Amino acid sequence: MKFGVDVLVELLKAAGEPTRLRLLALLAAGDLTVTDLTDILGQSQPRISRHLKLLTEAGLVDRYQEGAWAYFRLKQEGEAASLARLLIDATLETDPVLLRDGERLAAVKRTRAERAQAYFSRNASGWDELRRLHVNDDAVEAALLRLIGREPVDALLDLGTGTGRILQLLSNIYRRAVGIDASRDMLAVARANLDKAGILKAAVRHGDILNLPLDGNEYDLVTIHQVLHFLPQPELALAEASRMLKPGGRLAIVDLAPHDHEYLRDEHAHVRLGFSHQTMAEWLAKYDLEVEQAVDLTPERPKGGGLTVTLWLARQNVPADRDISIVSTLQTGSR
Repeated sequence: MKFGVDVLVELLKAAGEPTRLRLLALLAAGDLTVTDLTDILGQSQPRISRHLKLLTEAGLVDRYQEGAWAYFRLKQEGEAASLARLLIDATLETDPVLLRDGERLAAVKRTRAERAQAYFSRNASGWDELRRLHVNDDAVEAALLRLIGREPVDALLDLGTGTGRILQLLSNIYRRAVGIDASRDMLAVARANLDKAGILKAAVRHGDILNLPLDGNEYDLVTIHQVLHFLPQPELALAEASRMLKPGGRLAIVDLAPHDHEYLRDEHAHVRLGFSHQTMAEWLAKYDLEVEQAVDLTPERPKGGGLTVTLWLARQNVPADRDISIVSTLQTGSR
């Protein structure tokens, strides 16, 4: 990491002030709002906002809007980000000011977790009912891990991230990750879960997966877990997923196979009653994606009583003569 004299001086000026250095240390621990930071540092909102503006302009901090709230996060990429990490690593862990900031940050995260848990509890009964219908989560997650493999992933994008479970599940294989969801309540749950797991290399953002607020061709792997059946036009989400992928990138989809549980439309907002292999392959082909493998996980329930979960793994620019493997698995441990 090398800088020109002028650039280095400007970066050091931006970081070289007590409050701004404290802000960098706090933002290294996750995404925070101006309100969070004013509560932690005990300074006025205009003062904190001015410091954040200087850090953002220097390229040390990222800012993104989520409704009425602005979130800030330590820059993850680039030389300025490397310098910020170097400065934070050089701070004394026993510094009383930073220790106090850390205690107040922990209190902010506890409050965040309590609010998220309250929302989760209010909605848990409906989710539990659906889980009883299909293959248990552990089996689905194990199948997804086998499908994706252990090859390191530079950048992961999880569409419809929900509780952030996929960001947690795959945290050992990606270098950085972003989760997108349209529900701010679910984003609060996801942030709390990432905090609890100590995962700092993943962030979540508010956004429409049919019109993503991201540049294209940035991700090696995109995941869409149990989202498509809520969409009137699922193929549009696939188009956006394809746009996000680097050449040769992979798309992993987990959703329901075709079924006849009509009540899920009214009681659980399902728009589509599952997807066949043929339909999924045709949609993916429209966006230069070809299925490499598909796996059916079928719960052991009375005939017609359960929901089969299907996993698809597709890749951009796959040679036309590549064989597609479809595996059907009977699961005995559904819940």
